[in-house]
Amino acid sequence: QLRLVESGGGLVQPGGSLRLSCKGTEPSSNDDAIGWFRQVPGKEREGIACISRNGMTLDYVDSAKGRFTIFRDIAANTVYLQMNSLKPEDTAIYYCAGDVNPPHWSTGCSTLELRYDYWGQGTQVTVAL
Repeated sequence: QLRLVESGGGLVQPGGSLRLSCKGTEPSSNDDAIGWFRQVPGKEREGIACISRNGMTLDYVDSAKGRFTIFRDIAANTVYLQMNSLKPEDTAIYYCAGDVNPPHWSTGCSTLELRYDYWGQGTQVTVAL
């Protein structure tokens, strides 16, 4: 059984917005740092953003800064990725993942794929006219 389930992907025009959701299926997901990643067929998976256990630390890769926002709703056991000003190069399968032992315990997170312990199934985002 998957511990994380992504949703919210779809087809959007350039300049548009999407909000991806990453819902934990177990309460323990709220105890973990969560990261968002994306992968284009034939290319390596890329870390985009992460959020710490306590939600106070956020980190983004350069391509996401100023356009994407990660946030979490503890009551809903869900982490969101708000994506604005989407570009065709944002087209990819988007995954979320959980890190059970993040840096600095409650206050850190990382966009390094190797840190993450469990993954969702992914959701497709396509940015095109």
